[in-house]
Amino acid sequence: MSNSSNSGGMSHEKIETNNFLMIVLILVVLLFGGMVEIVPLFFQKSTTEPVPGLKPYTALQVAGRDIYVREGCYNCHSQMIRPFRAETMRYGPYSVAGEFVYDHAFQWGSKRTGPDLARVGGKYSDEWHRIHLTNPRDVVPESNMPAYAWLEKAPVDGVSLPTHMSGLRTLGAPYTDDEIAKATEEVKGKTELDAVIAYLQVMGIHRK
Repeated sequence: MSNSSNSGGMSHEKIETNNFLMIVLILVVLLFGGMVEIVPLFFQKSTTEPVPGLKPYTALQVAGRDIYVREGCYNCHSQMIRPFRAETMRYGPYSVAGEFVYDHAFQWGSKRTGPDLARVGGKYSDEWHRIHLTNPRDVVPESNMPAYAWLEKAPVDGVSLPTHMSGLRTLGAPYTDDEIAKATEEVKGKTELDAVIAYLQVMGIHRK
């Protein structure tokens, strides 16, 4: 008794032996799944509205964030506390989307050669950060973090800040024309070390 499977429909064999068809169908499934999982998040208040008290970065903090990215700090430090007891006991409340509505692009990360920094704001003094960034082993003897001593001598580049902040406003940060116009003057006389510390000191302070 023969079992005929040569119907005109689309069989597993036809899909699995046709690379192009397989790729197309995989892309269709991914597209549909992405729409179902991701698109609704654009309309949820919990993912699009800032947490209470959250403010956009000041000009100095924007400069510090740029330096943080430039120096590759995200390669060793994440900025996202996952909802696991071991993490919340060590770092504090788990991260929520509303904390990052003004971060473009966000620095969540996943690799932790060093500790997560999502709640580092206010944990240490400015002077502690200054010593730590200049020579980490002065405060943490076992640290393998590189020193960033040159930041103390490098002035903040304030010329590009108005353009950068205008771009952030386009993406949703509520900067006023006055804040943007005064950005260059605000960082005048500040070093890159000052900027990085200013950025670190506001990480996670709105949700403790």
